[in-house]
Amino acid sequence: MAETIWWKRGIIYQIYPRSFQDSDDDGIGDLEGIRRRLDHPVWLGVDAIWISPIYPSPMADFGYDVADYCEVDPRFGTLAQFDALIADAHARGLRVILDFVPNHSSDQHPWFRESRSSTTNPKRDWYIWRDPAPDGGPPNNWLSQFGGSAWERDPATGQYYLHSFLKEQPDLNWRNPAVQEAMFQAMRFWLDRGVDGFRVDVIWLLIKDDQFRDNPPNPAWRPDERSVERLLQRYTADRPEVQDVVAAMRAVVDEYPDRVLIGEIYLPIERLVAFYGRDLKGAQLPFNFQLISTAWSAAAIAGLVRDYEAALPPGAWPNWVLGNHDQSRIATRLGGAQARVAAMLLLTLRGTPTLYYGDELGMVDVPIPPDRIQDPWAKNEPGLGLGRDPSRTPMPWDDQPNAGFSSAEPWLPLNPDHAQPNVARLQHDDRSILTLYRRLIDLRRRTPALSVGDVSEIRAIGNVLCFDRAEGAVRVLVFLNLGHEPADLPLPPDVRRARLVISTVRGGDGPDFTDRVTLRPDEGLACEVVDHG
Repeated sequence: MAETIWWKRGIIYQIYPRSFQDSDDDGIGDLEGIRRRLDHPVWLGVDAIWISPIYPSPMADFGYDVADYCEVDPRFGTLAQFDALIADAHARGLRVILDFVPNHSSDQHPWFRESRSSTTNPKRDWYIWRDPAPDGGPPNNWLSQFGGSAWERDPATGQYYLHSFLKEQPDLNWRNPAVQEAMFQAMRFWLDRGVDGFRVDVIWLLIKDDQFRDNPPNPAWRPDERSVERLLQRYTADRPEVQDVVAAMRAVVDEYPDRVLIGEIYLPIERLVAFYGRDLKGAQLPFNFQLISTAWSAAAIAGLVRDYEAALPPGAWPNWVLGNHDQSRIATRLGGAQARVAAMLLLTLRGTPTLYYGDELGMVDVPIPPDRIQDPWAKNEPGLGLGRDPSRTPMPWDDQPNAGFSSAEPWLPLNPDHAQPNVARLQHDDRSILTLYRRLIDLRRRTPALSVGDVSEIRAIGNVLCFDRAEGAVRVLVFLNLGHEPADLPLPPDVRRARLVISTVRGGDGPDFTDRVTLRPDEGLACEVVDHG
């Protein structure tokens, strides 16, 4: 395993900095808070922390509207505190991955202020400007991911600028070599400070159609879906030229040893895998979110795993994600019992897993009162349930006021029952989901078959998802009961005896299985083969 690069054998843990730990009593988490809480990811056993954006920002979209790519927002701290965090993390064996937001900047970024100052400004072409349509309206029918037109008219010059998200987030023109070089220099700024890689925001949106053609209508769209899905995003997403941009980003990362490039990509499998790039010189880990949207059934997930594994380019390394800052919490989507099964699934599949802070506690979505809503998406498209605030609430550390997160009122409300599922309480409960996550991570670390081994025999037997992991002479069988009734099934024909290694519900080592395996409702089992037929 020592010969396998860290981002293949390891586990990534996403931290939403506003919600991890507040160190200066303003109700907002910060870099010093993360540094003080490094004991937690170390105790959990993960290999890298990924920190969502910390750049200076007006916070129209909570840091995804960047006003300076080479600084830290005062709300989160200083560059010196970032350096201290890097140093402490590295001293503890943790890698640090930084969010990078290249598709758009803030409208308060000096580049955009220059760009909008006149049509002849040298930075005009750093952003995407177009004349109005003949009727004076937007140049075409492109829509924002957050609702409404993707075009905003600028009164000073009479032209429209493109914004794939909020109007406060103008899109950069990645067809301009000067923009590319400026962004590559920003990447080097952080790589020189010791970051171990980047998770690149909306990487599949970076290039738009150079003819600005209208997107065609989506015949499958329903009124209860996001308004952007009224149109097929043929000319605003996954353009062929984006692969050249991703390859250029990868070349920058490859200037430094042992770094990783991760791409956020919401695309079908057949398009997702294209982002590994020609000769695997694209993103090392194009994020695979398919588990989030796939039906939670053994048959659907078995089909997904087989299709994904078959679609991977030769030599490409897979990855899996079940939760992040844009999705409802796992325990809310699946329920508490199946959240434990989901933990075993994520940590036993072949490929790099990414965990979202708090999922290891079984955190659920927290209801947000209307007067506490922060998410601009929820405000732009009310009534569709699109708000992301419920999954971004503060980490509950203990049963003290404000759950040990802050001495001030947190920026988002805590779960009312945080006195129960908090880190301090769950760490000392042998049956807790937190203890289960730690044991699964430890097992994965100690068992090359689970971290770097092959996967095979992916099948569904009723409500049970089964697959094998193998490395050398070690073979591990995984059985996941995605149903709420007991299940009994035979061992594979070539296995006479398998020893229970870990269960999501049973304590201790448990019995050996001969001929058959019996699963309890909502139970996952991992067993090592000890006698072949």
